[in-house]
Amino acid sequence: MPEPKKVPEDKLKEAPQEQPQESLPEGAKVDLNAAEPVPLPVSRIPAPTVETIRAAYEHPWAVRFSHWLNAISLFVLSTSGLQIFRAFPSFGPRLPEKVLVHVPPTVTLGGWLGGALQWHLTFMWIFMGTGALYLGDQFLSGHYRTVLFTPRDIPGVWPMVRHYFLFGPKPPVTGQYNPLQKLAYTATVLLGVASVLTGIVLYKPVQFSGLAWLMGGFHRARLWHFVALCGFLAFIPGHLLMVILHGWNNFSSMGTGWKKNPEYLAGPSE
Repeated sequence: MPEPKKVPEDKLKEAPQEQPQESLPEGAKVDLNAAEPVPLPVSRIPAPTVETIRAAYEHPWAVRFSHWLNAISLFVLSTSGLQIFRAFPSFGPRLPEKVLVHVPPTVTLGGWLGGALQWHLTFMWIFMGTGALYLGDQFLSGHYRTVLFTPRDIPGVWPMVRHYFLFGPKPPVTGQYNPLQKLAYTATVLLGVASVLTGIVLYKPVQFSGLAWLMGGFHRARLWHFVALCGFLAFIPGHLLMVILHGWNNFSSMGTGWKKNPEYLAGPSE
């Protein structure tokens, strides 16, 4: 057999030898808390942000109930009232008859004088009942202070008009209603009272002849009743404009009573 080749000694490398581990004495204990901690990788996960939602209970149930029922009543009373006016579209004595204002039949309700009177006299009671409920709740709860227009609100009316209609800067919000809204809603209540008083005179002119005399007679009472109607018709477009400009939270609050994140409750950093 051929002999195996010898490897030169300089080519040989010593294999690494394992270091002997130190053995612990019998019965010894290891203190794991004393060991040096090993740093572990930490994932950089951003902490979740919490959005703070503020809410204010702006509209009690009586206000919401009266608002929606009066909205329906005003629609019926206005359209049926215009149909009643078409029967004699003037003011003063029956003869000579002059057409003071032409009202197209498409914006009326009832079809004729008798039908319009039925609609008008039915919803007249609903309008008065909900109005009494609204005023009673406002005064008993003290909520009227948030909406009543007072002399101190006069300086704030023009800045709000400039903001709404002339794209001026928005004045700071300090309460549930701004001065222009207070003026509009207070005027609406006065228009409602005027329409009820003049309507009573037109409904029972003999029984309420004294009230008719204070208004300047039956024909003048009819004129003031028509002026109150015109006031409501002027209020509605402005009211709808304010609802649109103030957004969904303002509109939904008339259904739930709660308004989310009202501007007058915003924190100092917002």
